Amino acid sequence: MTRSILVTLFALGALAAMASPARAQGVEAAAGPRLKAAVTVTGEIVRIGDLVDNAGAVADVPIFRAPDPGQTGSVPLASMLEAVRGHHLLGLDTQGLAEVAVTRAARTISARDLEARILGALAGKYAQPASGDLAVVFDSEVRRFNVEATATGELAVVHLTFDPRTNRFDVTFELPGSAAARRLPLHFTGALTETFETVVLTHEIAAGQLIQASDLAVERRPKASFTPTTLTTAAEAQGLSAKHALRAGALIRQTDVAKPELVGRNDTVTIVFEVPGILLTVVGKANEPGALGDVISVVNVQSKHTIQATVIGPGRVSVRAASPRIAANTAP
Repeated sequence: MTRSILVTLFALGALAAMASPARAQGVEAAAGPRLKAAVTVTGEIVRIGDLVDNAGAVADVPIFRAPDPGQTGSVPLASMLEAVRGHHLLGLDTQGLAEVAVTRAARTISARDLEARILGALAGKYAQPASGDLAVVFDSEVRRFNVEATATGELAVVHLTFDPRTNRFDVTFELPGSAAARRLPLHFTGALTETFETVVLTHEIAAGQLIQASDLAVERRPKASFTPTTLTTAAEAQGLSAKHALRAGALIRQTDVAKPELVGRNDTVTIVFEVPGILLTVVGKANEPGALGDVISVVNVQSKHTIQATVIGPGRVSVRAASPRIAANTAP
């Protein structure tokens, strides 16, 4: 009896011993270190934990330098394995990846950010009005630049001069806490100018394309660029056809657009003749193209007579009877 119990206990122990490694292996597989395909970091250093999930005690170990702010670099798998060698990162699941993409988070500073900061500084130091009618025109093109995402402070003015007679300025900035900004030439010159509100194109428009409301945005532009032919509201521009290709951000002038052509030369059209109580239609042929409201020459196909008609829609023109004259009363 005792022998039988011992055999049974031995068998159960053997089964438990076989099952325990399987369970342990399953837990380890579920929570083991696993390589990431892409990561975003905020600092200058890439650590093991940035690249590997469940890195455990070695997660904070630095292994690579991060790209510049706003840039993306790649770490080949071989370099990754070499970097973690010796840090006891066992059972790393590489997921079949050949490399890991590493992006450095960034704060982007644009020309508009600089413009707002300059206007604010001038308003505070030289009593310039912080008016929406003023804009900054830089002497050279200002491209956006990236700094560390952690550099959230305001651009600090370290030098500023302004000549009220010419409206010219000279300004130098610094960004506290940003190593990237210290490597940039944050010195700008230019002038203040009056602006006006107008509509501009949000993207390129091809020749012949109709301008829709969604193609337009309202912006302020230097007053020097205004001409009497500039279209300044969406109502003036939408529904018109581009005479030639128009670039994104461009002002729209009357010479750039035209009313869309509803009738083409030699098109077959419907001639509508209307008087009170009577509506007649006949087939005609257009001798010339026309947009809505244009008066064009049309041939009545039946009578072969040429008449002048007003374009009222796609392929439709209208001829209206002249107002009848009333004979004047005369003495008998």
